[in-house]
Amino acid sequence: MKPDYNISQEALEHIERYINKTMTLEESAAFEKKLESNLDFKKQVEDIETILLGIETQALKEKLEEFHNELPETDIPSKEPSKLKYLNFTKLVAAAAILIAAGSFWYFSESSNTNLYSKFYTPDPGLPTTMSTTDDFTFYDAMVNYKRKDYMLALSKWESLLKNKPENDTLNYFIGSAYLAKGDENQAIPYLLLVSQNEKSIFKNEAFYYLGLAYLKAENIELAKKNLKFSTMDNSKDILSELED
Repeated sequence: MKPDYNISQEALEHIERYINKTMTLEESAAFEKKLESNLDFKKQVEDIETILLGIETQALKEKLEEFHNELPETDIPSKEPSKLKYLNFTKLVAAAAILIAAGSFWYFSESSNTNLYSKFYTPDPGLPTTMSTTDDFTFYDAMVNYKRKDYMLALSKWESLLKNKPENDTLNYFIGSAYLAKGDENQAIPYLLLVSQNEKSIFKNEAFYYLGLAYLKAENIELAKKNLKFSTMDNSKDILSELED
């Protein structure tokens, strides 16, 4: 049976909220239950997600001729302007490696920690690109790759930008998020740690949350708890509660 695409604006916005992961836990649970029981609806949602990403890609392609090959003088835009303080990234990498090693004895703990990570982890949904007014094509082109789960391609583009903007919280946050999304928590931790220690970063709260999850996946439970306690993300308290049981 062919899916019905005569969809109301309200229904479309409802689906878009699910795709962008802005639903409440209750709404998301009800939505996913409908996906499991209605194959036509599931196909409709998948097609709409493909269309939305296609719109983002096309919008970026149409702007391509307007972009310069070199980075602009302004910083990569964050969710809101912020003045970044300098942090020594090399030292943070070394410190993160030591902390991971120090927590390695958790490796032989119960598999429940792995299950807990799988239960709560979902990749950061990324920044919207369709209405962007930025002049930085490379950053948002990589964001489309990230949303398509082509994490290696996104990382190659963001890391090339990071060479000129090593302290940029937006780049560091999404590089860390991409590494975690592709299952490399040890690579993700230094980038997320950098952002979590930036007092003025708009991504600080999210960085603490994903840093906690990264440490959980790395079996360093104490550091997972420590970072999750600093985050006000909805699932932080639930994860901490299960870790304390």
